[in-house]
Amino acid sequence: MLSVLLITFPFFALVACGFAATWRGILPQAAIPGLNAFVLYFALPCMLYRFGAQTPIHQLLDINVTLVYLLCAVLMVGATVLLTRRRLGWNDAAFGALVAAFPNTGFMGVPMLAALLGAQSAGPVIVTMAIDMVITTSACIALSRLDLAGGQGIWLAVRNSLKGMASNPMPWSILLGGLASAMGWVLPGPVDKTVAMLAAAASPVALFTIGAVLARSQMNSHERVAARDYVPVALAKLVVHPLLVWAVGLAAIAMGLPLQHETLVVLVLLAALPSASNVSLLTERYGAHSGRVARIILVSTSLAFLSFSAAVALMT
Repeated sequence: MLSVLLITFPFFALVACGFAATWRGILPQAAIPGLNAFVLYFALPCMLYRFGAQTPIHQLLDINVTLVYLLCAVLMVGATVLLTRRRLGWNDAAFGALVAAFPNTGFMGVPMLAALLGAQSAGPVIVTMAIDMVITTSACIALSRLDLAGGQGIWLAVRNSLKGMASNPMPWSILLGGLASAMGWVLPGPVDKTVAMLAAAASPVALFTIGAVLARSQMNSHERVAARDYVPVALAKLVVHPLLVWAVGLAAIAMGLPLQHETLVVLVLLAALPSASNVSLLTERYGAHSGRVARIILVSTSLAFLSFSAAVALMT
């Protein structure tokens, strides 16, 4: 366990640095959107492109990974909505379900799993990111509209969600990386060096930005939120989600699905990551309780240093 903590500590320390820098006013809140833009539009797309281009295409099109992970996402979303909808309504229940099922794969999982498991993690990571960004997010946004304009409102929300995905460079970088892998494309030397430099910046800047975003959400939120409205969801993300993926994966293997044990380990560790920090932006856009979601993300990220490290020690 100590050896695992020594590996994971720098990643969570960078999150803490971003949080402290913003909380103490060293990093102005006005600078956070610039950090987000750098990570979202430059550093992470380059990292994902390189991952995709260097990963065999059959790993990027692994139907077994898709089936197991998608089923678990559906179960997490369905159970969370079922348990919270009556008290919170469709909108807040749906976005609570999204943070329960959507791990912080882009900002945290990609660099951390690459450091822990090496290049073998790239295929499952990219597949799960595509599922969460397109299917899980769109489904939760559709559920959030059930309180409003009926079927027309749902399809409008889904259409807007898909338009948002189309303007997000990360899915396109994954697609281009997959094409490069399939076609054997190689970037010209100077371009490849530029992409590599931007990719190398993704991990530290993304982790620092997570901390900054979490600090900003706490500094700007002055409303009280009952612990029962966010602590159980955070614990579900860190404990129930990885256990569910592990159980479904083992059941799939027992039923004859050709899912490799090493791939299942990657999926479990992805599910053990804290909630995705970008969900807080969606809650603001769709009028959900952003303070509640921000607290779920903060609690899950804070506790993940121990819970994720424990998952790594158990699974590897």
